[in-house]
Formats: sequence, C-alpha cells, structure tokens
Amino acid sequence: MSLFIVDKANTSLAWQEACLKLDVPGKPKRDALHTVVHIVNAAAENTQIREEFDQMRKERGYAPIETVANTLFPAELAAVSRTPEELVRRYRSMYSRLRRIDPGNKTGTYFGRIVAYPGEKGPVDQLTALINRIRRQAAGKGPMTAAYEMGVDHPDDRPASDLAGGDHAAYADTGTWSAPVHAAGKDNGLRGFPCLSHCSFQLDRNRVLHAVAHYRSHYMVTRAYGNYLGLGRLLAYLAKHAEVSPGALTVVAGHAQIEGDISALRPILRGQTRLVA
Repeated sequence: MSLFIVDKANTSLAWQEACLKLDVPGKPKRDALHTVVHIVNAAAENTQIREEFDQMRKERGYAPIETVANTLFPAELAAVSRTPEELVRRYRSMYSRLRRIDPGNKTGTYFGRIVAYPGEKGPVDQLTALINRIRRQAAGKGPMTAAYEMGVDHPDDRPASDLAGGDHAAYADTGTWSAPVHAAGKDNGLRGFPCLSHCSFQLDRNRVLHAVAHYRSHYMVTRAYGNYLGLGRLLAYLAKHAEVSPGALTVVAGHAQIEGDISALRPILRGQTRLVA
C-alpha cells in the first residue's frame, strides 16, 4: 500500500487517473493508503467517461452515478429551491421518506447530515450557517482563510458497507476508523456511517472558495466518482450563495480501493469505448 497524488481538471479525469494508479501489476488488492485527489473543477465532467462508466454500472447492477452524487448534494432539488433555507426545509421534509424507500440510505445521507446534523438539542442546519459565515468573511477586509467546517460523521456511527454482498471484506482488514472532533452547532469559534468524516472549506484572498474532504475509506467503483461530483456541486452551490467563486476540491482517503472484478472497468480507464451506437 502506498500514497499517491492525482491532480486533474475535472471529476472524470481525476477518477480515471486515481483508478489507474490503483490498478498496477503486482497489486492484486488494487488499494492504497493516504491517497490525495485534487480536482480543479469537480462539478465538471468528461461526457464520454461519464457515459461509459454509467453504462458499466448499469450492467453490473450498481446505482447510477447521479444517485450517488445526490446523497452529497441534491442538484435537482436545489435548482427549484429559491434559497438555501428553502432547500434545507424541503430536504428535511422528505428526509424520512428517502431513508425508508432506499435501503442504502437507511442510516441517513451525507446531505442529510449537512442540513440536519443530529445535535443534542435537535437537527442542526450546517448549510445555511456555513454560507452565512463565508459571505460575512468575504465581505470583510481581512477574511479568515480556514474557519469553515462541515461535520458529517458522528460518534455513534458504526462502519457500514457501501457495497452489496461480500465485496466490503477488505474494509475489515484495514483498520480505518476516525474520531470526529468537530461538534456542529457547538464548535463555532473562528479559530482553534459514513466513510466521509468531514469537509473543510478555505477562502483565499481572491474570494475563491476551495474544499477538502476527508474519507476513512473510498470504494472507487461504487462511490468515488459520484462522491467527487456531489462534493463539486456542493462547493459550487456554497460559493454561489456566499457570493464568492468556486475553486478546487481535494479529496483525501485513508484507504482507497478498486473493488470487485476489474475486467469491465479497464476499457474505461484506458479510453477504449464500450458504448454501441
């Protein structure tokens, strides 16, 4: 297992390169520790890679990429919500139903944690609070660079499989856990289930908002592409409503792996078309 760093222009190219770095001769597990994926514009995609990968996922019985991305940011709902407050209100109203109808969301979604974090005194809306903080800081003469945190992990969470069947066996051997320390709604000073532990945002001096997401573990086939895309859309939404510009996304994973049969994935990674006109 070894560290690697990827730096690409969009989600499709970053995901493709990360998978290529994992799929190397002599590494049958196709995994690595402490991977870093930097994406200049994570809301952008390469159409061919996206279509090819979605088709492969359909053939293999995986959820569409859009379904995964929506667990981090519900783009369609956001598009018809006039304000962040309205988005929070509408998502909360359907959250219980989302958790009932999809077994994969039984314990919640990442966006659910963002808009209804389980605080001691009830659900905490981190989305609106973060937007307001970034907007206030950006409007000042000397905005703080790194005072923007969004917790999604919770001390009561237990390791949960992102996969169907037994494909998550490797998760058990890696010892990848986290100890969340940021308490939403409490740690509000400007200083000082989930495989995604938390997100932090950095506002540079040019009023550009960047993001870092920390994962305990990342499954490259089932989750990573949709996670990159959803985080990119979340970053763009925060920047828009905080009246700043969206910047780069960096995703750090304690453990990343290509799970399952690699044969169907390799043509996509090598740029060989699979779609039939």
